[in-house]
Amino acid sequence: MNPQQTATGLFSEKFNRTSTHHVYAPGRVNIIGEHTDYNDGFVMPCAINYGTAISGAKRHDHIFKVYAADFDQFDEFRLDQEIVPNPAQKWTGYVRGVVKFIQQRCPTFSQGADLVISGNVPLSAGLSSSASLEVAVGKFCQQLGSLPLTDTEIALIGQQAENQFVGANCGNMDQLISALGQQDHLLLIDCRSLDTTPIPIPHNAAVMIINSHVKHDLVSGEYNTRRRQCERAAAFFGVKALRDVSLAQFKQKEKELAALDAETAKRAKHVISENQRVLEAAQALRQGDLSRLGELMAQSHASMRDDFAITVPEIDFLVELAQTALGDRGGARMTGGGFGGCIVAVAPEDCVAAVRNMIADNYEKQTGLKEDFYVCTASQGVTVC
Repeated sequence: MNPQQTATGLFSEKFNRTSTHHVYAPGRVNIIGEHTDYNDGFVMPCAINYGTAISGAKRHDHIFKVYAADFDQFDEFRLDQEIVPNPAQKWTGYVRGVVKFIQQRCPTFSQGADLVISGNVPLSAGLSSSASLEVAVGKFCQQLGSLPLTDTEIALIGQQAENQFVGANCGNMDQLISALGQQDHLLLIDCRSLDTTPIPIPHNAAVMIINSHVKHDLVSGEYNTRRRQCERAAAFFGVKALRDVSLAQFKQKEKELAALDAETAKRAKHVISENQRVLEAAQALRQGDLSRLGELMAQSHASMRDDFAITVPEIDFLVELAQTALGDRGGARMTGGGFGGCIVAVAPEDCVAAVRNMIADNYEKQTGLKEDFYVCTASQGVTVC
């Protein structure tokens, strides 16, 4: 059963009435452009055919009563009182935070509702289950209150909730692609201007996601540390963000920065070179050149491993296995915030079996962990169902 059917069925069961509002927001996989979004840079993700569905209906008061199917838990809060975190249940922060910041934009919004949330994005895997949830909640509130919010504004409210309510200092990529994704396309996003350019996926290409089952947590992990290091590097170069530093400018001052702070120099090197790789990858895809895309993905992974230091041995091993199976026909890299989660591989469809078999034969033997393997399709962003 898909998440929408689950949410609709559970709503009748939990609230003993029929839902009237239905929305769905997808998760995402980032093909290339890691940790560039909060540096005002470029990213190239796609929405995937896994996501979060919400079914709900208005109440005659100001209470939000929320049932999360994935956790079999309820949460309840009032929209006519200050919305504060519920530390006992982490998932509630994404819901409460979005509603709180929607009220900041739309102060008259206080319509209560019963709602059921159901998702099938793998949790803690780097596929943006949180952004999918935030965008779905934002779209639900927009529909519930007939609010004058664009999908881009809903995405930015989701980011604000994650930054200021949940406490993960993420950029805007995850929410933007969940809100704005296009069927059969990647989206080249300029994270400063918010301009988006659809990049078609070659018709014979498959997007594979392999979950390492090494869990990550961006709030307690080192994500926020990496962001502070990037801000230090931008200050060193005297610019607003590392987006404004070219590779030539970096090379000119690399030794000087490394003498001050070797770690920060390496973090900056990753971001500045990664921005260039994203633009080159978009060009490769426009030309249908999966071999060149593969080279850029390999460079991206090496940079995340050696300069940004966000991979783990299990992830490096998965990338090595996938790349061995692919040869020069496609590419593989870590995707997501780092420290676990998933890798992504892009290659002709006739390579899928070889990658799947190579990983099935070797990954669990080496690591003791059993991977999950998904073949995804690039999907539409948030929708009203």
